[in-house]
Amino acid sequence: MARTYEVRTHGCQMNVHDSERLTGLLEDAGYAAAPTGEQADVVVFNTCAVRENADNKLYGNLSHLAPVKAAHPGMQIAVGGCLAQKDRSTITERAPYVDVVFGTHNIGSLPALLERARVQEEAQVEILESLEVFPSTLPTKRESAYAAWVSISVGCNNTCTFCIVPALRGKEKDRRPGDILAEVRALVAEGVSEVTLLGQNVNAYGVEFGDRQAFSKLLRACGEIEGLERVRFTSPHPAEFTDDVIEAMAETPNVMPSLHMPLQSGSDRLLREMRRSYRSSKYLGIIERVRAAMPDAAITTDIIVGFPGETEEDFLETLRVVRESRFASAFTFQYSKRPGTPAADLPDQVSAADVKDRYGRLVDLVNEIAWDEGKRLVGRRVELMVAEGEGRKDAATHRLSGRARDNRLVHFNPALAPSVEPVEIRPGDMVTVEVTYAAPHHLVADGPVLEVRRTRSGDAWAARRAAPATAGVGLGMPSIGVPAPLPDAPACR
Repeated sequence: MARTYEVRTHGCQMNVHDSERLTGLLEDAGYAAAPTGEQADVVVFNTCAVRENADNKLYGNLSHLAPVKAAHPGMQIAVGGCLAQKDRSTITERAPYVDVVFGTHNIGSLPALLERARVQEEAQVEILESLEVFPSTLPTKRESAYAAWVSISVGCNNTCTFCIVPALRGKEKDRRPGDILAEVRALVAEGVSEVTLLGQNVNAYGVEFGDRQAFSKLLRACGEIEGLERVRFTSPHPAEFTDDVIEAMAETPNVMPSLHMPLQSGSDRLLREMRRSYRSSKYLGIIERVRAAMPDAAITTDIIVGFPGETEEDFLETLRVVRESRFASAFTFQYSKRPGTPAADLPDQVSAADVKDRYGRLVDLVNEIAWDEGKRLVGRRVELMVAEGEGRKDAATHRLSGRARDNRLVHFNPALAPSVEPVEIRPGDMVTVEVTYAAPHHLVADGPVLEVRRTRSGDAWAARRAAPATAGVGLGMPSIGVPAPLPDAPACR
C-alpha cells in the first residue's frame, strides 16, 4: 500500500500555495493523502515565522507527535517553510525525532529528502540560500476546482524593520508574463473561473525586468482571457501603488472591486521607524482614488499595534486613518518581536498592558466600521460565487455561502425563487441574492435565490467530486485550484 501523508499549513497565502505544491510533489512520488481520522505515515509542517507564537506552535505540535511517532515504526516528520529557513538545524536539536528540515527555496526536494532520511536512518537538513526553480514548475494538488492561486513573484526587496520575510524568502524574483498567462489559460481550460495573483509585494511585479507598469499590463491581459470571470491579487504595497493599476482595475471587467492593502500604522513617525516608504496622506490618497474609480470597492488592510516606541498619540493617528479609510475588514496584530529584525533591538518596547488595551480599542473600531459598511449593502442584490470549505451548511438555517465580487462572505438560503428553474447549486456556480442582514464579518441573504448561473467551474467541481482521490495533481500548470478559507495571516506585507 502507498505510504500516506498529511500536510499541516500555518501562515499566509504564500504558504497555502506552497502546500499545494508539497501535496502535489508527494502524490507525484507515490504517496496518498491519509484518510480522515487515520495517522499519516508522513506529517509535513509548512511553517510561518512572522509572529513569535509561530515557534511555540511548531514545537508544541512536534512534542505532541513524538509519542505518536514512537508508536508507529517508519513514521516520518518533516518541517519546511519560513521557520525552517530561520531555525535550520536548531529544529533537529530541539526535536531530534524530526526526519527532514527543508527551506523556502527547495520545497521540490521533499520527496528525495524523505527517502534519504529513511535509507540512511538519520535526519536530513537542506536549506538553500536562493531560489533555483520557480515553484510553479512543480507538481501541484489544489484544493478547489473553481479558483486558484497563481504566483507571479516570490521574495521581497523591502526592508521593513518588523518583518523577517525578506531574509527567509529572498530578493524578489518575477515570472515572465507569458508564463503566468499560460498558467492562467491552462487553469481556465480545466474549469477554473477565479484566480488570485499572488506575490510578497505583488504590485512591484516587473522590477526584475525593468517594466514599472508590468502589473497593470498583467491585469489587463487577464481581462482578455475568455472564461476567466474573476481576478484578484494580494498583497500590494502602498509605496508602489500607482494610478495605472487603479485604471486597470476599474477598466478590466473581470478584475474584482476588492483591495487588500496593508496600512500597518497611521502614524507617520512610526511608518518612518518601520521603513514603510509612504505616509498616511499617501495611503488615504490611494483609497480616495480607488473609490473614485470603483465606488463599490471593498478595501481591507493589516494593522500592527504596539510597535516599539508607539505612543498614545501614534495610536490615535492609526484610529484616525482607520475612521477615514472605512475598511470592510482588517487583520489586526499585536507587535511580536522577531530576532534578526531591526525592530527587535529598538528601545521603548510597549508594555503588554498598553498593547492589550490599544488592540481591544482598535478591534472594536474596525468591527464597528465593518458592520456599518456591511449595513449599506442590506437590500442590494449581489452575485456570489458559491464556495466550498469556507461555506457552511447549517442544519438549522440550511445556509450555503459564497463570495461577492467585492470578496465579502455571504451566507445565503439555497431555496430558489418561484421564477428560477429547479437546479442543484454547486460550488463554483454563480447565484444572485438580496442581502437581508449584515454582521461585522459576513452578510446574510435569507430570501430565495433570485438567479442561478451554472458554470464550467461548477461542472469541474462535480467532475472533481466524482474523480479518484488523485485528481488535481499535475505538473507545471496544474488543473485545479484556489484560496483555502482564510489562512493564519494575509500575505506578509
